[in-house]
Amino acid sequence: MSTTQRHVPFAQPPVPPSERGAWLLACSIAAIGVAVLVAVLSGAVGQTHTTAPPQVKIVAATPTPGSAPALRRAASAPAPILAQPSVAQQTTDARRFVDATQTHIQRRWMEGFYPIYEAAQITFGVNWLLIASIHMQESAFSTAPSTYHGLNFAHCCGGPMQFNVTNGPVTTWALVANSYTYAKRPASYDHMTAKHPSIYDDFDAITAAAHLLSADGAGYALDDSAWIAAYDYYGHDATGVTYADEVLARAISWSQHGFCINCGVQPAMVEAVHAAYGAPVLAALEEAEAAPAAVRAKTAARRATGKR
Repeated sequence: MSTTQRHVPFAQPPVPPSERGAWLLACSIAAIGVAVLVAVLSGAVGQTHTTAPPQVKIVAATPTPGSAPALRRAASAPAPILAQPSVAQQTTDARRFVDATQTHIQRRWMEGFYPIYEAAQITFGVNWLLIASIHMQESAFSTAPSTYHGLNFAHCCGGPMQFNVTNGPVTTWALVANSYTYAKRPASYDHMTAKHPSIYDDFDAITAAAHLLSADGAGYALDDSAWIAAYDYYGHDATGVTYADEVLARAISWSQHGFCINCGVQPAMVEAVHAAYGAPVLAALEEAEAAPAAVRAKTAARRATGKR
């Protein structure tokens, strides 16, 4: 049997693929992993971006009695604007001051106010902690019912800072409504109204409050001047003393321990503020109220005895 043989050359062994690409890919993946890990640990990834409150410029000291001996005059000094609440309104307000501290405020809700507080502080030179404390006192940081529509229980005031729009002949709001024109409005924030000024616009209301506080003598210091400005903000009466005591005590506590959205007012700080600032004014108020009664009693006694 004859066969024809063909010469078949040996096949060359396959060339193994280069490992360079795999190493480059592995190194790239490792580098990405390290970058992600660093970002997570630093907070850049995996956490929601948050806005920090403005920087606290001054850490206020706890006030002591006798630090403002001339404060008694604040009780009789006429304020430029007074709400003049009735006795029933004062009682409701006193209860409202306590109720406001029971409201839980979300951090995200507060972040929209921080740029406004800062703009108000820069423009009018008023400590933003005082502004924020009044914001808390008036509307629990705008979470109180009807903050953004209608008027309050007394049918006189409205908005985040509860401006009076019914007193007069020039209302409190009308006096400072255009304060927003002096400050730089943030590009965006919650509850921006279509028309300005508006008591329901956060920026308009907060800058107006800062302007009013500044006009009443408030500055960066959380002292007797800040107390008087808060007292003027509410009105000159016994409830106004309670109001100013709590507003300033809260602001001072924030300056000492950091801004705390849901912390209540420390009773010890309220007592210290009252002893230093509130008590002298309250004593002057009571003295002024007692004077007419004493005169009436003396007049009645003379009439009873036939004397003139």
